[in-house]
Amino acid sequence: MDSSSLRESLIDENPARSGKGGYDHAGFLAKLTLSWLNPLLHLGSSRHLEAADIPALGHGDRADALLEELRSRGGDAEKIVEGGRKDIFVALLRCHRRLIFFTGLLALVRTLAISAGPIFLYLFVDSIARRDLNPSNGFLVILGLVAVKATQSIAHRHWSFQSRRLGVKARASVCAAVYDKILKISSKARQRHSGGEIVSYMGVDSYRLGEFSWWIHYSWACILQLLIAVLVLVKIAKLATLATLLVLLVTFFVQIPISRNLQLAQTNLMIAQDERLRRTAEVLNSVKIIKLQAWEEEFKKMIDACRERELRWTKSVHVGRSKSVMVFWLSYATALSLTLIAYVWLGYELNAAAIFTIFSAFANTQEPVRIIADVLTTVSQAIVSIKRLQIFFQDDETGDESTSVGTTCAAGMDSAVRIRIHGPATFAWDFDHSSPSSHCKKSLSSVNLSIRSGQKVAVCGAVGSGKSSLLCAMLGEIPKITGEVQVNGTVAYVSQVAWIQSGTIRDNILFGKTMVEESYSKVIRACALERDLEMFPLGDLTEIGERGLNLSGGQKQRIQLARAVYNDADIYLLDDPFSAVDAQTAATLFHECVMKSLRNKTVVLVTHQVEFLPALDVVVVMEGGTIEQLGSYEELLNTGLTLEKLVNAHHDTLSNALSKSSDDGGKRTGVTNTPADSNDESTNQTQTAQLTADEEKEFGDLGLQPYKDYLSISKGHVLFGFDLLMQVGLVAGQVTGGLWLAYQVMKPGIDGPYVAYGYTIIAYVTSLFLLVRLFVHLALGLKASRSIYSGLMTSLFRAPMSFFDSTPTGRILTRASSDMSIVDVDVFMVGHILIAFVFDFPGVMVVLGVVLWPSLFVVIPMLWVILKIEAFYRTSAQEMMRLNAMTKSPILNLSGETVRGAVTIRAFRMKERFMQRSMELINKDSSIYLHTNAAIEWLILRVEACGLILLLVFGVGLNLDPSLTPGLAGVGLAYGLLINVSLVFMSQWYCQMASHIVSVERIKQYMDIPVEPPAIVEHNRPPKTWPSHGEIVFQNLQIKYRPDLPLVLRGISCKMEGGKRIGVVGRTGSGKSTLISAIFRLVDPAGGTILIDGIDICSIGLHDLRSKLGIIPQEPTLFRGTIRTNLDPLGKYSDLDIWEALEKCQMAKEIHSMANQLDSSVSDEGGNWSAGQRQLFCLGRVLLKRTRVLVLDEATASIDSSTDAVLQRVIREEFATCTVVTVAHRIPTVIDCDMVLTLQDGVLLEFQPPEVLLQDRSSGFAKLVAEYWAQRSHRN
Repeated sequence: MDSSSLRESLIDENPARSGKGGYDHAGFLAKLTLSWLNPLLHLGSSRHLEAADIPALGHGDRADALLEELRSRGGDAEKIVEGGRKDIFVALLRCHRRLIFFTGLLALVRTLAISAGPIFLYLFVDSIARRDLNPSNGFLVILGLVAVKATQSIAHRHWSFQSRRLGVKARASVCAAVYDKILKISSKARQRHSGGEIVSYMGVDSYRLGEFSWWIHYSWACILQLLIAVLVLVKIAKLATLATLLVLLVTFFVQIPISRNLQLAQTNLMIAQDERLRRTAEVLNSVKIIKLQAWEEEFKKMIDACRERELRWTKSVHVGRSKSVMVFWLSYATALSLTLIAYVWLGYELNAAAIFTIFSAFANTQEPVRIIADVLTTVSQAIVSIKRLQIFFQDDETGDESTSVGTTCAAGMDSAVRIRIHGPATFAWDFDHSSPSSHCKKSLSSVNLSIRSGQKVAVCGAVGSGKSSLLCAMLGEIPKITGEVQVNGTVAYVSQVAWIQSGTIRDNILFGKTMVEESYSKVIRACALERDLEMFPLGDLTEIGERGLNLSGGQKQRIQLARAVYNDADIYLLDDPFSAVDAQTAATLFHECVMKSLRNKTVVLVTHQVEFLPALDVVVVMEGGTIEQLGSYEELLNTGLTLEKLVNAHHDTLSNALSKSSDDGGKRTGVTNTPADSNDESTNQTQTAQLTADEEKEFGDLGLQPYKDYLSISKGHVLFGFDLLMQVGLVAGQVTGGLWLAYQVMKPGIDGPYVAYGYTIIAYVTSLFLLVRLFVHLALGLKASRSIYSGLMTSLFRAPMSFFDSTPTGRILTRASSDMSIVDVDVFMVGHILIAFVFDFPGVMVVLGVVLWPSLFVVIPMLWVILKIEAFYRTSAQEMMRLNAMTKSPILNLSGETVRGAVTIRAFRMKERFMQRSMELINKDSSIYLHTNAAIEWLILRVEACGLILLLVFGVGLNLDPSLTPGLAGVGLAYGLLINVSLVFMSQWYCQMASHIVSVERIKQYMDIPVEPPAIVEHNRPPKTWPSHGEIVFQNLQIKYRPDLPLVLRGISCKMEGGKRIGVVGRTGSGKSTLISAIFRLVDPAGGTILIDGIDICSIGLHDLRSKLGIIPQEPTLFRGTIRTNLDPLGKYSDLDIWEALEKCQMAKEIHSMANQLDSSVSDEGGNWSAGQRQLFCLGRVLLKRTRVLVLDEATASIDSSTDAVLQRVIREEFATCTVVTVAHRIPTVIDCDMVLTLQDGVLLEFQPPEVLLQDRSSGFAKLVAEYWAQRSHRN
């Protein structure tokens, strides 16, 4: 090949020559030299790379193909369970055995080539000693050595690249399998795996398995390399080799307990990491309630405690690894010293050829010595990850045994019947199919139900009676103990807690269906969304934040209802869809949507609004998990007490409303405003189509800035300087040892014992530098890990709600999980190795300068060439590394959304669509990761080519120097062989470090986000008794959610007197929740003030404000733990106080019936309790807290009228002297308030006593009451 052809292979100037198809479309020469990457690198050198610039993966590397192969090889959950120990790892080995064999073959070639070095060194030194006899022998040896090293280079680079490719395949397979499992996992099993743990499976465990593939051949390759080195020693040192074998044997036995402890530490580290991530995910998902309750400090302490446990085990892992390094290093020094001593004692001739062959053979043991601890760490991590994944894959799934669902009628089933539950059927959430005899609490029992096509069926009952469980039984989500469930037709499901995806409103409604304008418009009208879409700047193309954070509760419910209606299913299961909307909207939804748009459909409607029951065909009344009554509305009123009790409670609330509205009393106090025209401005929180901010990504070469950040955050400059100083001493000791041997063998009469003992002293002094450095580096790493994580958490806990509204949880969790894991482990480990090789290279240069100083005239220009190549590589590589860091977050975001919406996805039979989306994200991540690592190999291959040229020049120079002694020739060539090793490892570990340091850069981004006002303002703290009266004054209050957005609340002015009960009403999106947010300063005023007992709330600290206010939020939030920890997270109250609160909020009877009572478990987000029960627990919290100001934000929306009436009475009694601000759609909830505040489009419409407003038929409140009464009294 001529020079121009070689240049085209190494750095192709024309991107078109190699094509743009990536690895699969490259020719043999392009693959051999990795020049298929040239087009991408040239593109990156001309402009910033984007994700679309990265070539797509070949079919065999794509996640969908890999998952299919994994399943076929026994990698799906069912086969894992059936196969016992035939676990996911075995399935992966089966899938990729060819690539594993190929990489093993490359590793073998590379190992043999490395092991040939001492032999060539022996031949070269011998040829120098005998150059007078045959001068050409030295040149032939050098040429052979260069050829062998060239083979080693190509084999090593392709071994590394193909190992990374294998890792990509393994990681993609596992990620796809985990996501597939998320779509199948049962509700019971889901409680055993928190959202944070599932994030860890995808963000940590799958990546650990991917990394393990790079190390998979290192274990046996290191052993083979050691064995060959021993054989060389046997040939040269003869019986003296026994000393080496003795040391290796002792080292092996010493290493066994260290390895065991390392694996134990690694196991406990992953457990601790899981706990931290679970807690972190829980906090991020519930950050609003944590801020409202002023619990930030307590939850931060909880996470910090988890982090400290994690760091203790991280330290144990690092200490274990450091022990391994020290043991192997001492074994190397001891073995070499004892071998030299034994060689002398046995009377063998100590000459240059023997010494430097022994020296070179032992040098070949240095790589295993340095890497073996990392191999052990990686193997330990992989074993732990495999076990964790195994447990997850073997957990229960929603099986077809629970429900028979089909589009055709099941055998023996009437074609006119859509749903049939018979047997009678019994269900239990905690039933385990693997052990049917185990005791479990029945959730539904003795269920017999048949629903015919086109019927409209209502399901009603008190809180916790089993209404939602009945729908879950129809969906096959609750384990069936006895009986049979048959569903004939397609299903659409609306969950009680709205499930909204990140994306546009249109995407949420279409849900993968084709857009049909006419049908779409009808759905929008039927679900009362027209006016809402007009308020958004881009209508249905407006982006929704994660979990619909920028939507009101009513908007979220109507969007998911529209999703169901547009799906055009046969059967509709609606779980209390009207609870979050006002009376008029509820009536519209019922008549226009349920009764009109779905008139030919089968509808099962769970509802507390008993006024709708007369219009439905069948009413199912639930009590205690059984069907207490079943029949038409008229029949049930005459035959049973349960429905009558619910209806009477409804009539009582209506009577109260009527008596209140007919009252003439009341003094006309307050204000009444005429609302401004609101057509120009939206009062909803979302004012822009782009709510979710694009993930921040740095551009260009940041140079040393991330490294400076690493040191500055940890304040580790002194430790880092001492770390470098110890490495200098270590390298100086190594160089001194080599030169000592070289100059001693130059003497005419070699004093063997003197040489051996002298080298032994140097070796052990050098080991002291390593020992100190290991402990210094450990201290630096732990300090950095602690400081960086502490800074991240402090920043996140102080971040305003606007940050969480616009930042997907997955992005934050990626930084707290995979990025932090990289900082804890990879930056620490790679940093230790990189520093070693950075200082090794100058040491090599010193020896070469001493032996053959003219060679430096070639070394310096070649270093310049290497720097130019690295600069060319770095412009593209850094962008790819940043892109790769950003592609993890979307995978975790989708996984988190899928975990929360798995029931809805399964009900709509959308598993394949979501699986396909997951495959696309995994493929994108895999492609960028593969090309990033291929670029590293591209660089190292070219650096190695430069190193080979240096080796050739240096070898020829040694041959041409007639004055060179065999001793100097030996040490010169020995260090000449280290040129390539030093250059390659320095480049390789630098690339690794550059990739890992991006995690520091990404975490640093979230340490610099805006912060909330201070929690405490020391010079302006309110009195301890504040607020003593609870008077709230709004003075021209103006609220906007971002400076560039229109006002949401416009000039609200009113005075809420202390001790009064204030009702806040208005249609959906009128600004009610925004007003509540302003009271708690989740958003600060853009103008005006809020005074509580005369104190401007913006002048005091957030903790001082929020801790003195009480709230029951619209969306009830529980945390994983127990009933006690949920009611009293701060541990302030006695059990007696807690039981008293439970009694008042109607939950004491339920808790008393449970075995563990107050210690009964609460799963993630309270998933094992109904929405109504969760709301009651939230009421229990405020009953314990007893603040002078209490805010109820749709606090009873998810409970029946009877329970609502009881709770309203409890609130009136318990908070009789408090200011109670109630936001409600149920008019009876606010009808007996002292004052009613009506909002319309962000403007205060009126603020008067309700009896005054009811006298004025034109008032907004009177109209709402009239609408409510008209709907509630309909057919009564």
